[in-house]
Amino acid sequence: MTSTKQKILGAMLAGYFIAGPAAADMNADKDAITAVALHYIESQHTPDKNRMGKALHPDMKKRTYWHKKDGSEYVMETSRDTMLWVAENYNKDGKAFPEHPRKDINILALDGRIASVKLTADDWIDYMHLMKSDDGTWQIINVLWQFHDHAQHVDR
Repeated sequence: MTSTKQKILGAMLAGYFIAGPAAADMNADKDAITAVALHYIESQHTPDKNRMGKALHPDMKKRTYWHKKDGSEYVMETSRDTMLWVAENYNKDGKAFPEHPRKDINILALDGRIASVKLTADDWIDYMHLMKSDDGTWQIINVLWQFHDHAQHVDR
């Protein structure tokens, strides 16, 4: 083998050993992020407060734009505690979602310990920010959402 071929092979092997573990870590993070998004939505499909609790950071906030009856707009904020209540109660009767609910998960960005995810469900879209804690656990810290039908963003 010539010296040039040895150098090329050496560079390729070095690239593999450097990128290999990083790629494995990124794949593990993507799997964990997807699992968190599934915990979040599936805990609403099949009421499960504990599963939702695993997905949400203690400081999680969920926001959307909303309209009062008089037409004025405001930002409606939902807390972690309210989302735990939602997970336990929203679909108690099993009629809030279709038999095979939509749950399209798209990881938009992943950089170290932060990620952005788009979750498209049957009636709404959630844009979620997740963070990875020191112990390696991914959780949702922020959610910005809207109904597909924007006319539903009103007080009743």
